[in-house]
Amino acid sequence: MPSINNKIIWITGASSGIGEAVAYELSEKNCKLILSGRNIEALEKVKSKCNCEVAIVPFDLADFDNAQSNTKKAIEAFGKVDVLINNGGISQRSLLAETDFSVDKKLIEIDYLGTVAITKAILPHFIQNQNGHFVTITSLMGKFGSPYRSGYCGAKHALHGFFDVLRMEHQKDGIDVTLICPGFIQTNVAKNALTADGSKQNTDDNATQNGMPVGVFAKKFVKAVERNKFEAYIGGKETIGVFLKRFFPKFLHYYVLRSKVR
Repeated sequence: MPSINNKIIWITGASSGIGEAVAYELSEKNCKLILSGRNIEALEKVKSKCNCEVAIVPFDLADFDNAQSNTKKAIEAFGKVDVLINNGGISQRSLLAETDFSVDKKLIEIDYLGTVAITKAILPHFIQNQNGHFVTITSLMGKFGSPYRSGYCGAKHALHGFFDVLRMEHQKDGIDVTLICPGFIQTNVAKNALTADGSKQNTDDNATQNGMPVGVFAKKFVKAVERNKFEAYIGGKETIGVFLKRFFPKFLHYYVLRSKVR
């Protein structure tokens, strides 16, 4: 099993939640970290709690035009990047028929296109080094759907298609791809989720509150990356949905409809 110790790792969405917890976990493994997100003050706070060398490269995932320049800054921080953790994104809690199209567009721009832009910007660096690892945090919603998350599910499903192809085309270049699919994790993902008009929900839900502690998730995340898994499903009983989707899709359909999903 390859070790992640001493790697240079770039994390997007590192100012809170999963990105923050993963940063702390990796800091205990003597990694050098590059932290990105929109909130500079929050990134500085995360940096202060890390026990390793940390650089900060703030940017907005929706700022596609500066993907190349932001990637250049990240590479220059320590001279190279070994691993890119695509974690930045936003969720959704609204019925499809009530959701303004601008919300669907924003979800695609941030969760899918923003990640693709940064990935394609750093890909030549990985090819030149004949080494690199893309770790993309999607969701169980990238494997099956749920009410109130139509645009979010669409964006996360798209990530799976893109990175499966990237793995196929660039395995020859020494590049690895791992897709991490969290279930319910104790973060502010529900509070920050977009509603029908694009405003934040600002309330939590029981499933998220009772989900896996984010620190536990971070440990499982690192193990999955070190094992170079193609995909890893991390959470509670909700992870069985991946199996049901493949073998019993109608059963999953009615099971989800009977479940409390918000």
